[in-house]
Amino acid sequence: MTENLQSRCLANWNMEMKLDPAKDDLPLMANTRHMLVKHYVLDLDVDFKSQVIEGTVVLFFEPGSRCEKGGSAGEGPCLSQSYETCKIRASEPCHSPVTNVSACSSKTEYNDFAVCAKGEKDTSDKNGNHSNREQVSGISSSKNCYDIENHGNEDFLLVLDCCDLSVLKVEEVDVAAVPGIEKFTRSAKLTDAEELRNLRNQIVHELVTLPADHWREQLYYYTRCSQAPGCGELLFSTGPWSLMIGKAEVQAPRDFPHAIRIWYKTKPEGRSVTWTTDQSSRPCVYTMGSPINNRALFPCQEPPVAMSTWQTTVRTASCFVVLMSGENSAEPVQLQEGVLSWYYYVTMPMPASTFTIAIGCWTEVKQESHIADIRTTNEFSSLFSRADLRLIEGSCGHVTYPCRFQNPAASSQLVIPHRVFAPWCLKDRCAEILLELIPRCLSAAHGTLGTHPFSRLDVLIVPSNFSSLGMASPHIIFLSQSVLTGGSHLCGTRLCHEIAHAWFGLAIGARDWTEEWISEGFATYLEDVFWAVAQQLPHDEAREQQELKALLRWRRLRDEVQNSEEELQVLRPNKENTGEVSESGTCIIKHGLNAEKIFMQVHYLKGYFLLQSLAKRIGEATYFEFLRKFVQKFHGQLILSQDFLYMLLEDIPEQKGYGLSVENIIQTWLDTSGIPKPLLEECQTWDQCRLVQQVNDEVTKWIQVNQRARKRSKRKRRQDEVTFQKLLPDQLVLLLESLLEEKTLCLRTLQCLEKTYHLDEQDAEVRHRWCELVVKHKYRRRYADIEKFLKEDQAMGVYLYGELMVNEDAKQQELAYKCFAATQKQMDVSSAKVVAEMLF
Repeated sequence: MTENLQSRCLANWNMEMKLDPAKDDLPLMANTRHMLVKHYVLDLDVDFKSQVIEGTVVLFFEPGSRCEKGGSAGEGPCLSQSYETCKIRASEPCHSPVTNVSACSSKTEYNDFAVCAKGEKDTSDKNGNHSNREQVSGISSSKNCYDIENHGNEDFLLVLDCCDLSVLKVEEVDVAAVPGIEKFTRSAKLTDAEELRNLRNQIVHELVTLPADHWREQLYYYTRCSQAPGCGELLFSTGPWSLMIGKAEVQAPRDFPHAIRIWYKTKPEGRSVTWTTDQSSRPCVYTMGSPINNRALFPCQEPPVAMSTWQTTVRTASCFVVLMSGENSAEPVQLQEGVLSWYYYVTMPMPASTFTIAIGCWTEVKQESHIADIRTTNEFSSLFSRADLRLIEGSCGHVTYPCRFQNPAASSQLVIPHRVFAPWCLKDRCAEILLELIPRCLSAAHGTLGTHPFSRLDVLIVPSNFSSLGMASPHIIFLSQSVLTGGSHLCGTRLCHEIAHAWFGLAIGARDWTEEWISEGFATYLEDVFWAVAQQLPHDEAREQQELKALLRWRRLRDEVQNSEEELQVLRPNKENTGEVSESGTCIIKHGLNAEKIFMQVHYLKGYFLLQSLAKRIGEATYFEFLRKFVQKFHGQLILSQDFLYMLLEDIPEQKGYGLSVENIIQTWLDTSGIPKPLLEECQTWDQCRLVQQVNDEVTKWIQVNQRARKRSKRKRRQDEVTFQKLLPDQLVLLLESLLEEKTLCLRTLQCLEKTYHLDEQDAEVRHRWCELVVKHKYRRRYADIEKFLKEDQAMGVYLYGELMVNEDAKQQELAYKCFAATQKQMDVSSAKVVAEMLF
């Protein structure tokens, strides 16, 4: 590496040395305001024996916003902070051999059109392999991030987000060598080195700015360009959080190569991907999505403003199925005996963090005879079921891409094509539950918000170590196996939650990742609405169920506020600095590495209650008409909280007369810890709900049963006839939570409770509360229920370990150690860390 570039990297690492490793903030390093990735072409081989994904990623760039505004040619990237120092190791010669980066040929035809990223062998003897031990996630303000400006003629340094990757080689791609590429040039082929460099960058510019109706041609030429030969290796070095790339004597981003190829390998310990086994004991790998997103899967730009498209070719053994964020339902092509190739693409620009992959021996669960009823014509859904194509005039506000919101056929499509995948052992359960639910939930979502942002959907039941009940990504939803037990209620509500993310979280994203409520608050609020429509509930029944749910969430929020740090309860931790980034685009994620925050739901709950409060103030019909307008205006874009609030109050100006203002809402709900005052005033009303009153009556009966059981001697047992009402799943949750507040329940009461409601057959939410009762009252006969829950419902069982330890009971602590020992190796890293702190 040249002395100039090496000194720049040293300055970066020196800055990283100054970071306090005890802090929970987390940096995004990519200098997106200098260079912006517009498209990725990934060409990957997956090896389950070594637990490594290796191959290439080709990145196509455009100068960033700062360069477009006439920034200085000598401006360098922000050398952002990090938590570890990094040993400098440039691309000096190294004697260790470089492995074959792409072992399989990939001359393949696809069902959409013939494209594939061609693999080739790496002959470089230069190795940029570094041990990046820590990892990152999220986004936030630039309070602790600062730029070092260039003075004089310093070379430009491209910085990408990268962690736990072995980078083998970086090279410029000679896109001008692609046959037929002349159509993207305005001048004759040039030979002068500087003119040829300008020609290559001009070709990339013309390619990335093709009109939306040329998307097939664009993908074709992206593929051809990604297969073009290299035209010179680039200097690079890796740090704990970044990959830094330079080219000697290139001092401005606009002159930096706009197409580069990176040869790399993942590491088995990298936290962007999880290598494990499924419920049928077959190997699989999937992306986690958090806490560090995709930077340990491929070098990328993680800040959400780096909206890009992508296409991916994956080769792996023929026994595996490859699922991915992609608009096409990929059909595998056999390359050679025992090897299949899969190809996916995306034409809607989205942050790289939304890229998702899952590879395993999945079985597709297909419909046999039952056809789901997807009608949503009931009193509740009729408010929103009409097509609102008239709500917005003119073109969309996002960058150009083939947008479904401008497609009349897509606007009237109630149910998008969908598939279900699962391990073989869960196939029948998925057929029984999911196949019937998905079309109902999709139709309900369309009836509420209109056009589905994505053209298709895969739903996958992920392994038991998945750390959440669900996760939504473009074109694919991960669901925990925990949602498949105890009927359809938990599965239906969670499915509705993840479907809601298609609009809020994916089609409309947060410009600052600390504003999680924009995604999770909306999804939590909308899951109730979608689920009521999917069940075809009359309006009054829907309202009662939602009031019951509100009470349960209120109790959860109250407990969380009482047992968490105040600064973690704020929905906008950066307050007035929210959305700000450094001069180069780098930023710091507030609390991004805080292990406790991963398990908190304050962004879900406070966000939900804010939206519920606004809906009540404005009126249901008016509110949902506004939401459809909001989706029409902002789909395909990134927003901040004030974008939503300003449009709401401008669209419904009379609300300003009732004390609503953007400033007041932000101060009351978003920038303050604790429970907002309006919520404290409202929570009393939910106790009057009919469904809540039913539970209160049942709780009274159980207290009386318990009192009689304690007084009655063994000699004078008599059977008192007590009739208990049948309760909904959410009512059962409230019942058990209420009984947990009782000081003691005798064993006979617990036995009766278990028998009355068949608690071991209920959904995971109910069984979790039952396990808490078992722990509290040391009901040893049912310790097997706890053991089963901790092994099979890992997404929900973390805090049960704490309950087992706090009683200081030897049997319970032995059970905790036993369960952790059985699951630790495959447990999610964050979950394992929290549990270990509880146990040791």
